[in-house]
Parts: sequence; structure tokens; C-alpha cells
Amino acid sequence: MRKTFQTDKAPGGVAPLSALTVGGGLVFLSGLTAMDPVTGTIEGDAAAQADKALQIVEDVLQDYGLTMDDVLRCTLYLRDMGDFSAVNPVYASHFNEPYPARTCVEVAKLPLGAMFEIDIIAEDKKED
Repeated sequence: MRKTFQTDKAPGGVAPLSALTVGGGLVFLSGLTAMDPVTGTIEGDAAAQADKALQIVEDVLQDYGLTMDDVLRCTLYLRDMGDFSAVNPVYASHFNEPYPARTCVEVAKLPLGAMFEIDIIAEDKKED
């Protein structure tokens, strides 16, 4: 059975979605950019946006009762693959080894002109 979870830590109102969906022992976090949940703005270069988006991921997971150590897989979306080397150390700073499985792709556009977006799948270790 699918359950959803909303939090004020994740930006809302851009699309019809749940910030977090749980099912089958897994947690699926919708794609997040660096959009500030309070101001609705996105600022900085790709590395700064990656750092902000990953902090939002951490905040959402924490509100649900998980940590970045529960993340099994990430997909990173970059508007320019030239930012790959700038984003990697930022990404690594938000995780402990062993790192989750990961895919990184370049895309033509991201919502609201973002340069970075991430979605994740985590293990649902939270007690009901």
C-alpha cells in the first residue's frame, strides 16, 4: 500500500506530487532542486545548487525519520555535464561511505531554470 508524506522542508506547489512516497519497504523522494522552500528562489552555480538541494533532501528525510545513510540510490540531473566535477565533491560531502548507487545525466532543462536536481530511493527503516 502506498503512503505519502508531506513536509514544509520540501518546496511545494510546482507540480502535483508528494514530497515522499513509501511502499514496499522503500522511500521514494520526488525530484528536488535548490528551490528554497520559504522564498521559492533558486540561487548559485551548480555546486551551490547541489549543496542546497542535498540539504533539503537531508531535511526531508530527517522529518520522516531517516538519514542519508538510508539512501540506496540517487539520480542526479545536471543541465550541463560540464558541472560534473564541481558537483561530485559537494555530493560526496553529504554521504558517508559506502555511497549509494548513483546515476548522473545531462538534461536540456530543469524546472524554474535550475542547474541541478536529485531524486532518491531509500530504505524505509522507520517504524509505523
